Amino acid sequence: MRETNFKPLTEQDRKKNRYLDQINHAPYFRIILILAGILLLFTTGTLLGAF
Repeated sequence: MRETNFKPLTEQDRKKNRYLDQINHAPYFRIILILAGILLLFTTGTLLGAF
């Protein structure tokens, strides 16, 4: 295996890490809205189909 050398972070590395932490996350709010919309459409379709 290759040896790993660690070096102190530069200001550019810190800036890049802050940007990635801000951008790189799962869109939980959007996922919940999509699931709620699917549930609403399914419920509406079921109720309209029953009557």
